Amino acid sequence: MNKFAATLPATLLAATALSAPASASDVRDIMGTILTDPAGPEAITAKCDQYVNAIEERRTALEAAQGAATVDTTLVNYDQMIALIGAGLGEFELYQQVMDTPELRDAGGACSVRLNSLSSQISLSRAIYDALAAIDASGEDAATQYYLSQTVSGFERAGVALPDDQRARVQAINDELSEISTGFARNIAEGALELRVRPEELAGLPQDFIDARPAGEDGMVVLTTASTDYSPVMRYADSDDLRHRFSELYFQRAYPANDELLRRMFTLRQELAGILGRPNYATLILEDKMLGSPERVQGLIDDMAAIARPVAQHDYDLGLAVLQDLVPGAERVEFWQQGWLSPKAQAHYFDYNPQEARQYFAYDNVRDGVLRLTEDLFGVDIRPWDTPVWHEDVEAYEMVDADGTVLGRFYFDNHPRPGKYTHANMIPIYPGVVGEADEVPVGALVQNLPSGDHSTGLMEHGQVETLLHEFGHMLHGMFGGTQRWFGQSGVATEWDFVEAPSQMLENWVYDYDTLATFAVNAAGETIPRELVEKMNRVRYFNAGLGDMTQLGYTNISLQFHQNPVPADLGVAARGWYNDYAVVPMPDYAQMQDAFGHLDGYSAIYYTYRWSKVIADDLFTRFETEGLRNPQTAADYRHMILDQGGTRPAADLVHDFLGRDISLDAYRESLERGLEE
Repeated sequence: MNKFAATLPATLLAATALSAPASASDVRDIMGTILTDPAGPEAITAKCDQYVNAIEERRTALEAAQGAATVDTTLVNYDQMIALIGAGLGEFELYQQVMDTPELRDAGGACSVRLNSLSSQISLSRAIYDALAAIDASGEDAATQYYLSQTVSGFERAGVALPDDQRARVQAINDELSEISTGFARNIAEGALELRVRPEELAGLPQDFIDARPAGEDGMVVLTTASTDYSPVMRYADSDDLRHRFSELYFQRAYPANDELLRRMFTLRQELAGILGRPNYATLILEDKMLGSPERVQGLIDDMAAIARPVAQHDYDLGLAVLQDLVPGAERVEFWQQGWLSPKAQAHYFDYNPQEARQYFAYDNVRDGVLRLTEDLFGVDIRPWDTPVWHEDVEAYEMVDADGTVLGRFYFDNHPRPGKYTHANMIPIYPGVVGEADEVPVGALVQNLPSGDHSTGLMEHGQVETLLHEFGHMLHGMFGGTQRWFGQSGVATEWDFVEAPSQMLENWVYDYDTLATFAVNAAGETIPRELVEKMNRVRYFNAGLGDMTQLGYTNISLQFHQNPVPADLGVAARGWYNDYAVVPMPDYAQMQDAFGHLDGYSAIYYTYRWSKVIADDLFTRFETEGLRNPQTAADYRHMILDQGGTRPAADLVHDFLGRDISLDAYRESLERGLEE
């Protein structure tokens, strides 16, 4: 068993006055190390107790402190307390997502609830707020002034100025929302459904997919709603009936279990907004984001839809023409036909077969290629990290700068298994400590990709893009993960900027020089340049349809948090989706119950579309100056990634581009789909 390294230290802070705060290194000692082999849920609970005790200790001292509040005492101790909450939420979210038994996953979820409750209590502490608001930071650097200003305004948005009874109600709401969040995620992760099919129904799928799923004693093949089954079937299965049945099953994951949790979530969020004097929860949650208001988000959606809709209709018409050749008499493209029709249309119009490309993307090679791209772009070295892991599939690495300084360490947990988180995300775990070589940022990628070499691990090109996207979040966390203030370390910018660096990085999986470093088939042959050129021509086909689909999801996210809770959540979600999507969502879909972003992102799913606008704009410098231009890459690293959350995101983009953000690059990118 891997023991966590530290025990709770003796009292560090006096009850009546803030003495010299604990060092940042001491805070990392409290965090310790990941529990890779806990003996049982009690081990996770014990480490949770360690976090909670350390946080409570600092909270008590801050609330009881006498004398002048200063940056070196009050803000330092507050920052350390927030660091412990943030690290704890990351660590125990990891346990909830990756541990092998329900009991261990539940223990991780239970600690997340405790830490979220503590965070809410702190945000409502009038004593801590008064102390922070009294700090004179006029002589401090700009990053410190920005941090203090953001911190104080965060207390105000949380309701710290409310009367005692209303603060108590806010706390109760936040506690219940945290419980709901845990249950909502559990139902999605553990709610995998199965479909039993005849072997002949798998016609059209890649042979390695079929070989890996032999029929059972009853002669039937078992498919699950895990993405590693669902996505290939919906893309390649010849059987329209199979795709229809599988779509019905997939879009009812976690239904109806999560319907009541969502209903309660939306009700509580609206009540919270009302207590805080806002007309709706969307208004509240957007106040500290780049766009700032529901009206500006709606304006963005409308502007993007005006650009994307004609491109999407063009995509649809091309696809329908192909469908009518394949299925004479077809009058429309059905919801469950979209994934299958796309490669058919790509073959017809572009002579492109995604399975031809797939043979060049074995997981082991792709992983190594992504790491090598990072080394080449940013002048770092990535090497194995010898550390215990929680499952045999997990890989561990550390990133080292050109001068030998270790910048960060990270885990790859990239392959599916029962009970594990079913999508893809990056979890920031521990922040770095300034001046401490061994206490660097730590994070984990948790994904669901094929594993191994060409015999077992062939990936779709879209999965290659996903891997690079998620690793982009990791790079942001590593490069920006050691600031003076823990609260500004890592991916700490406004939440509607966080996807932009990752989306910008996706462009490199369409670059031949990049792909040629790792994309080889089983015979060792490098992917042909002509095939990559086809991939680039195909890239913009269906991009308009994809964006209108995403705007549909964005609308669901926004409208659920601006309107009274609908009587039928599924009807409402489908209606809001269909306001934008060109292919309507059918009546059987209850996608809201597995739409995890309704919890974590609430009203701000628009982040993905806004970040796409920013990403396209950021990429214009690389397009102009070269994808491998070392100065451009260095500027991007130092002006964007290295900054963490020390400055407003709009300022970072302005520094890199020399101008404000524009929709022009997004428009030009999308309209390339009209050129073919």
